[in-house]
This record gives sequence, structure tokens and C-alpha cells, in this order.
Amino acid sequence: MATANQKITLSSSRDIPLNKLVLSQSNVRRVKAGISVEELAESIARRGLIQSLHVRPELDAEGQETGLFEVPAGGRRYRALELLVKQKRLNKTTPVPCIVSEAGDDILIDEVSLAENIERAPLHPLDQFRAFQVLREKGMSEEEIAAAFFVDVKVVKQRLRLVSASPALLDIYAEDGMTLEQLMAFTVSDDHARQEQVWEAIKDGWQKEPYTIRRMLTETTVRASDKRALFVGIEAYEAAGGYVLRDLFQQDDGGWLQDPVLLDRLAGEKLKAEAETIAAEGWKWIEVAVDFPYGHTSGMRRLTGTTIDLTEDERAEREKLRDEFDALEAEYAQADDFPDEVEARLGEIEEALEAFEARPMRYDADQMARAGVFVSLRHDGQLAVERGYVRPEDEVVEGQGSDGADDASAEGDEDGSARRTVITVGGAALETDEDVETIRPLPDRLVSELTAHRTLALREAVATNPHVAMTALLHRLVTDCFLPHSIRGCLEAHVREVHFPAQADDLGESASARAIADRHERWGDHIPADDAALWDWLADQDDDTRMELLAHCVSFGVNALHEKPNPYGGMGVSQHGLDVRLSQADRLARATGLDMVAVGWRPTVGNYLGRVTKPRIVEAVREGAGERAAQLIDHLKKGDMAKEAERLLAETGWLPEPLRLVEPDAEVDLDAGIDAETNDLPEFLAGDGEEDEAAEDEDPQSMVAAE
Repeated sequence: MATANQKITLSSSRDIPLNKLVLSQSNVRRVKAGISVEELAESIARRGLIQSLHVRPELDAEGQETGLFEVPAGGRRYRALELLVKQKRLNKTTPVPCIVSEAGDDILIDEVSLAENIERAPLHPLDQFRAFQVLREKGMSEEEIAAAFFVDVKVVKQRLRLVSASPALLDIYAEDGMTLEQLMAFTVSDDHARQEQVWEAIKDGWQKEPYTIRRMLTETTVRASDKRALFVGIEAYEAAGGYVLRDLFQQDDGGWLQDPVLLDRLAGEKLKAEAETIAAEGWKWIEVAVDFPYGHTSGMRRLTGTTIDLTEDERAEREKLRDEFDALEAEYAQADDFPDEVEARLGEIEEALEAFEARPMRYDADQMARAGVFVSLRHDGQLAVERGYVRPEDEVVEGQGSDGADDASAEGDEDGSARRTVITVGGAALETDEDVETIRPLPDRLVSELTAHRTLALREAVATNPHVAMTALLHRLVTDCFLPHSIRGCLEAHVREVHFPAQADDLGESASARAIADRHERWGDHIPADDAALWDWLADQDDDTRMELLAHCVSFGVNALHEKPNPYGGMGVSQHGLDVRLSQADRLARATGLDMVAVGWRPTVGNYLGRVTKPRIVEAVREGAGERAAQLIDHLKKGDMAKEAERLLAETGWLPEPLRLVEPDAEVDLDAGIDAETNDLPEFLAGDGEEDEAAEDEDPQSMVAAE
């Protein structure tokens, strides 16, 4: 006959006075971890004892019960109760709910303590997030929740933000389908459909890092650090109905502005309002744009105004600031570092002193009637105002008065009405090339843009190397004198500045552009406007000054631009002429030690990687970062591939073919006749890349691949 299974008997529970309990020496918890005893005491005071203590009768040496009970499981709760007694918030005889096991139990008391600590299951983070949400919905504020659970308010805000993720993503996280860091990244957007779309796009790929998720969710937004956002102001943007995404889990520089169209409208309106204020000064025209291309003032004459002197109050304030600056520096001269508040104050003083140095200019009314102003934004969102530029068509011509005024009054039109400033608001749109699946020649426009970078860098290199500049000038002049039928080459020695018909958006912000502009402005402050005075001034300069000025002027004639040759002669450059120009440009680069990497050129989505085909992107990464890196991106769509390639190539020093230095043995024969047979060109110059790409666009298979 089968024996029935023996039923389990659970230990009984009873209330035992706190002063009858003692902490067991068999309790396995020795190291303090998790919530402190003080915080646990506050929790008991607020909510009561949620979990009973496990106790066992204490035995004396003879094995008799002493009337006390030792606590092997629940030691921290016991200490918290003791703390409440010491604080006189709890009576020492207060009954404590306890589970009492038999003194002679076969199970070791140490095992009970170990099991109690090991077998507890921690709360899943998602359950904690949802619990916070329930408390919030039932009326508790974020501050009250933080105080009740002894956490920072920021932690509560972060947890509540996590619950705002798509329910579908929360379910995936609950099943360990994604990491907590990935779920946190999705919270930069409140668009559940977009969150799910991004997860579908990356879940089976290798690129699932949080930064990739954030980038994909914010790719149609504008950073709060963008100069348009800094100019408009976040408060004004939000007041106009704009929404800002913020990341509670990482530094986000103020977040992302969700409505670029609204931001552009607000920036345009504010720029136009600033322009209308400036128009009241009496200028003929004002050009307004967020950015102007490099060289936008080329061909214009700039007026020489009179600096407005400081008032007595301004002079006194400037001296006061200088004294404060000197006193702070002297006080902390022996310190290794300035305290934060002192460093901040020194920065404020420097900005204020710089403002005193940048004095406004005063111009004559008749000059302003022919001149104009460029209004744009600096990188930090501050207004950039360039006053006093005269267009060639507005210069004084024969028949006009010596004072610069024509028959119409400088103060009004021919009909006597007040002349109104013409304000022009302009802008430029980015151009993109279609994705293709084979390596094709680079588009002519892109090569022109790249060689514009090189030309500008060559100008800077020549301008800082007077010896090379003199050699180049003598070479050009001697060639013109003794070989008048030779090809002009890369140096326009008359000197005429060569402008760039195609240029990338970042050309004006390059290190070369800034250095040239700064040097040009420094020379312009000293050079007399009168012809006779200029001759006398030049004659009085020492040789070093004349050589530096010569190098600066010669540099403006450097032309290392690629342009499409004209096979029929006439206007433009011939193929042979282009060969000679580029060969001489390489020679100049070697002589000056030009390194395009050293001057700051890096491949980006905007200046190269987003403008070429996928195979070229892969080839660039293969050359710059290696075969393994190329294999990591070869399956991506073009947009993602270009962005990832920018990151991979950032510090490699890789350059596209038009920016690389050609070795001397690769130069063309400069003595070859103009009618000689055209040499084979490098692949990146062969053919017309734009036409080839357009032809591929008509191929259905290419269209499918581009998808």
C-alpha cells in the first residue's frame, strides 16, 4: 500500500516585544549595501513594517530557552527598529511581527539567513518605472515620490520619461529584447510610431548603439546649439509653438528643436527686423542671410569711416574693469588654477573690454547713400554686421559731383521722396547627388569645390612663405618676358584675385579663409587709399615688410582650380592649360610644404561623402581606415553610410584625389605644345561624373538599388 506524501508544515507567526529580540551572529550580511538603515527606518515610520522578521528561540549553554529570540533573517529591519527606539519614535516593548522557527530545527540558522538574502528577486526596472507612473497618476508629485523612496528628483523624472516610450518597445525591453541604455535613447522623441520605425530598421543590424538611435530620432531636428536657435532664443521658439526634445539621460546641449521651418521663419523675421533698424542709418542696400559664402565682398570697395570715441563715462568704466582684472590676476598669481567664480568673472571682464575696443564707425551721408551692409549670424548666434561696402556699379563715374553725389539728392530720389533702403533676404539650398552602385568619375562641380579648398590653402601657404612667393612671381614674370607664347599656368601675376564659381558651405569657415581674412584686414588698416601716398608708403618700408606684403598680394593670384576644359578653344581653359595649372599647383604645394590635413580639411557628409557614390565612400574608408572598417559599412544605405564614414575617417588623414599631392615624376611635360595629344587623366577627372550619374538614374536597376 502506497505511503501518502508528508505535508509541509509552515512556521507559526506571532508578535514578540522588540526588547526580547537580539541580532543573530549567524546573519550572513556583513557588508553594507543598498538602502541605508536610516532610510529603512524612515520607510518603516512612514509605511510600517512591511516584512516580518524570521527568529529562532535563543538557547543557553544547557540547551534551555532563555526567553529571548535571535534574528538570523531581517537584521537590517531589526537595526532600523532599534534606531527608531533610540530616536524615541518607537517603544522598546512594541510587538514585532515574527516568523518563529523551532530551536531544534534540522535547518542551520546560517542557511536560513543565506536563503533569505539570496532568494529575493529584485524588482524589474520596468515595474519600478510603471509603479512611479501609477503614483504620479494618483496625485503624488515627482518631489514627493523622490522623498518617499529616498532618490533624487532627477531619477524619478528619468524613470517617468522611460515609461513614455512606445508600449511595444516596453514589451520588448521586458522580454530582454533590448538593453536599458537603448530604451533610454528612444525617449528623446515622443513619437511612438517613429520610435517603432527606428527599432524595426536597426533591430536586425549591427548598429544598435544608443547614439545611433538618438541620431536617427533627431535627424530632422535642429540642435539647440545651432546659431539660428541661439539667435532666436529657445523661449521665443517655444512661445511661437515650437517643441524642444530633451534627453534626461545625457548632456544634450539644450536639446533638439523639432520644427526647423518655424525656426527659419523666426530667424528670418528677427534678422529682417535688425536690418530695418540698420536701414534707418541711411544705407542704400542691405543684404540679409544666415550665412554668406566666402568672398561675398569680393570686387567691392569698403568705406573708411571714423571711429566714434569713447565717452568719459565709458573711459572710466573701461579703466575700472582693467583695474579689477589686474587685481584678480595678482591675487591668484601663485595659484595653480583660478576658482570657477573668478575664472567666470575674468571672462566677463574680457568680453566687456573687447566690446570697448570694437567701436562703431561714423560714415558720411553721401558715402552711405552709395554703400550697403551685410547682415548675418556668427557661429555663436550673435549678429554680424558688415557696414560700408560699395558695389562697382555704385562707384562715382565721370559726370557726377566730386563729393560723390549725382544729380539725384543723396537724401532722396529724383521726385524728392525719401530714398528707401533696399533690403534683400537671401538663402542657399544644399545640392545632393543620387545614389549609384558603381564607381564613376567625380562630378565637375564637386572637383571644383575640392580644388577651391586647395587653392585657398595654397594662397595661405604662399602668403606665409615670401621666398616661395618671390620665386613664383619671378618665374611668371620672366616667362612672360622671354616666352610670351607659353601657357599662363597657375599664377595670375597681374595680380587678379581668382573667384570660386563653385564652393562648399564650409569654405568660409576654414582655417585658411580665416587666416587670409585676418591678414588682409591687418594690412588694410595701414595701406593709404591715395595713389601717391601709397607709393611713398611702400618706398619707406623695410625689405621684410615689402616681402611679406608681396607674398600676401601674390597669394591672391594662385589658381589651383579644376574646371571643365573647353575642347573647342575660345573661352575657358584648354586641356593642356589645365594640365599645366594643376602641375604647377603641385609644385607650389611641395615648395610651401602644404598639407591639407594639417590646415584642417576633413572629409564630411557635406563636403565630400554625401556627394559621391556608395562605392567611392567604401573605397575612401578602405583607404583611410582599412578593409575591416569598409566591410562594416558596405551594407548601409547611402545616408547612413556617409555619416558613419565621416566618423571612421575623422582622424585618419585621408584625402580625396583632388587634394592629394602629386609626386614630381607624375607632373605633365610643361614644354609640350598646346596642340599636343591630351594625356590620360586620373580616374577622378576622366569624363563627366554628373552626366554619368544622370544616366544611371534612368536605369531601373539603379533606381531599385538606390532605394
